[in-house]
Amino acid sequence: MNYLFTSESVSEGHPDKVADQISDAVLDEFLARDPQSKVACETLVTTGQIVVAGEVRSEAYIDIMRVAREVACHVGYDRSELGFDGASCGVLLAVHEQSPDINRGVDRAQAEEQGAGDQGMMFGYATNETPLYIPLTLALSHALLKELAVIRREGVDMTYLRPDSKSQVTVEYSEDGKPLRVDTIVISTQHDEFVTPASAGLTQDECDARMQQIIDRDVRDILLPRVKKLLPDDIKALFGEDVKILVNPTGKFVVGGPNGDTGLTGRKIIVDTYGGHGAHGGGAFSGKDPSKVDRSAAYAARHIAKNLVAAGVADRALVQVAYAIGVAEPVSLCVNTYGTGKVGLSDGEISRRVSQIFDMRPHSIEQRLKLRAPIYRETSTYGHMGRTPRTVVKTFPGLDKPCEVELFTWEKLDAVDAVKAAFGL
Repeated sequence: MNYLFTSESVSEGHPDKVADQISDAVLDEFLARDPQSKVACETLVTTGQIVVAGEVRSEAYIDIMRVAREVACHVGYDRSELGFDGASCGVLLAVHEQSPDINRGVDRAQAEEQGAGDQGMMFGYATNETPLYIPLTLALSHALLKELAVIRREGVDMTYLRPDSKSQVTVEYSEDGKPLRVDTIVISTQHDEFVTPASAGLTQDECDARMQQIIDRDVRDILLPRVKKLLPDDIKALFGEDVKILVNPTGKFVVGGPNGDTGLTGRKIIVDTYGGHGAHGGGAFSGKDPSKVDRSAAYAARHIAKNLVAAGVADRALVQVAYAIGVAEPVSLCVNTYGTGKVGLSDGEISRRVSQIFDMRPHSIEQRLKLRAPIYRETSTYGHMGRTPRTVVKTFPGLDKPCEVELFTWEKLDAVDAVKAAFGL
């Protein structure tokens, strides 16, 4: 029997994502100056206030207050009327040195024997239902909000847009997990109070209804056509005339961002990963340097899963890896192909061969994926997975030279040949 599945995304102006961006921007500043920095940075944002806390071990010094303000203003919180203005809000810092008890479990005389920064299990997932090897529900949720942010920054159409927004996409799947059609799209976007009783001669309720009608029209006539133009033809074909579209279902969304809801680092871990498909170990990513396997091993597991699916080992793959704190070798690695395997092997045998191809010790992951570089601020919005690997040049205040770094290395298909060789494909 067919079934419906839903994923959501949130914009860069969502309060939790503002917190993620500040945490990852702080991490990047440390890594740009001292690649061996150990950082665990947590951020809270609320009306008129940013709180940055955490633990750091580094040879570098950075102006965390400057970084926090710059991120908030870049996102679009640069006006006092939004209730959260990066230029004038309070910034409270509570950052201390990393615990030596944690550090002793990580650092080793031989770099390759570096221990895991914590215990836990991490997951990576991939599916061939989209060119990005992520689930369609999540890919569409991200695409809607990315384009909405582009429209907001262009300042030509939908000029009432404010930074905070959320999306949700429901897709009907067949029994064997193939997407059949887009069923429902939900868009909630923060907006200016652009119709008022004084300007329109209407009651407040009538003004609210008028604003919702205009936003609903613009989502249908401007946002959705722009997003569809970016999609492959086979995915465009899933948008029928019967798609249900819900826009600002509460009727009004003027108060938003940190002024409307407190934001915290690490509260959008399903948006960051696979939209509820696959599994999640529970550990957040943002603000953590790569010695924390919550982050680095999750990226490595995604790299494995994506290359397995791209090589033709299975249509879907979930990779679990688990660690004990202070121990280099993972305690387990498991691959689940959901019965979609194409190589005539059990998932246990696939797992054994994967363990032989990929070195999952923390130091090896850091080296293979080039994780000790300032590459993390870009991951903190619109998902850590399903992104396009690319090389960029980044500049940091006080550094003489720009940094050339590779972003989203875990999304590379650079292990496909090794996987094919190991599985005789």
